[in-house]
Amino acid sequence: MILKEMKNIEKNKVQKKRETFSSGIAVFFATLSSAVGLGNIWKFPSMVGTNGGGAFILVYLVAVLLVSLPVMISEFYIGRRSRRNTVGAFDKLNAPPFFKIVGYLGVISTSLILFFYSAVSGWVYSYLFKAIKGDFKELGSLTMDQATDKITKAFDTTIGGNISPMLWQLIPILFVTIIIIAGVKQGIEKVTKTSMPILFLLIIITCVIALSLDGASQGIDFLLKIDLSTITPSMVLAALGLAFFKLSIGVGTMITYGSYITDDNSMIGNAFKVMLSDTLVSITVGLAIFPAVFTFGLEPTEGPALLFNTIPLVFSRIPFGNLLIIIFFLLTSLAATMSMLSLVEVPVAFLIEEVNIKRKTAVIFIMSITAIVGLLTVHPQSILGNIKVFGLSFFDLFDYISSNILMPVTGLLIIIFVGYFTRKSDIYNELSNNHSLRNKWTIRIFYLLAKYLAPILILIVFLNSLGLLG
Repeated sequence: MILKEMKNIEKNKVQKKRETFSSGIAVFFATLSSAVGLGNIWKFPSMVGTNGGGAFILVYLVAVLLVSLPVMISEFYIGRRSRRNTVGAFDKLNAPPFFKIVGYLGVISTSLILFFYSAVSGWVYSYLFKAIKGDFKELGSLTMDQATDKITKAFDTTIGGNISPMLWQLIPILFVTIIIIAGVKQGIEKVTKTSMPILFLLIIITCVIALSLDGASQGIDFLLKIDLSTITPSMVLAALGLAFFKLSIGVGTMITYGSYITDDNSMIGNAFKVMLSDTLVSITVGLAIFPAVFTFGLEPTEGPALLFNTIPLVFSRIPFGNLLIIIFFLLTSLAATMSMLSLVEVPVAFLIEEVNIKRKTAVIFIMSITAIVGLLTVHPQSILGNIKVFGLSFFDLFDYISSNILMPVTGLLIIIFVGYFTRKSDIYNELSNNHSLRNKWTIRIFYLLAKYLAPILILIVFLNSLGLLG
């Protein structure tokens, strides 16, 4: 009993020292930086390409409104209401003991994602370095077959080299370690407030150049023209899944960042702004990619190859091509780094508040584990790189467990907790900033979605991710 009291006293001391974001714009950039990642630059365009263009975007937007927003707002609510990390939040809110598992699932899933996401981020940094060196300049003077062969070999070397992929993985890990050690205001906030405007500017520059190409009209039509006849059950399921996985929900990042949101910030308003801005970024990236794809007669259904193969191939053949490639991989590097920040902050906040260790120690511990496990497992040439578990490499296993199991389960439990185990009066007080905001109807709509529709749709996402619906 005495030990428990002492532990509570220590937690209260940590709570008093707890940082918050300094302003509404800081909250917006930080939470948006968590949502905007490699998914916007790689996954969204590739899924639009493989699912029929504009109609897919329309279905995706509906899915975001019905699934992603309710979960994001729920995470914001849990974070700010408790002012704690993902595990401590449910204790503070007097949740039934079972819900404490939600916090641990968040810590586990973010850790698993970091193991392979840091490797992919390393590939991006590697391509940025290649572009700066001018490795892609000669692609424009080769035939399309020769250029395709060269860029394919470059990617194979990037991911399959003996040492270089591991060294490149350490670069984003080092950058993120330095930023996170600096804290919430001096680290996360300062970097995201600077980096997000730069990222927007780089995307706009890339988009403007791409829209000047001969195939721009075809790319615009493909991306924005809505053909309702292309909507199929499988496409709807794909849009639902993308809406859930792309906005950084279901892993505890928005609970953690929500705990740093100031009392005067509108959480519903911020969630809407993040959703709209994230979608705008994704569409703008599509407008930067598809005009170039159509100009050179390539297929818009390339999937993941759009990022590492198609971009250098097509951008090298247009005016200022190498500069454009540098800009593109610079913005991609920024997006990857800022997403990593939010992932790392989840276990770091847990260690600081639940284990009661200093931020610097927590960050070094988490990033050391990320580096060690990542270097040993996720690369083909790693010591454990060729080992298969249930037929999956460790790279694919970490991805499958986090994306297909932990994220939808965590998201489902979060929405159930808010919809069924939280008093409506508490939700209204928190989301209205203690009645200072006139958003009664939006809160009612949120509550209905959280209680009835969102859980069903998340369950569908979960079953589909397990392959049980197709």
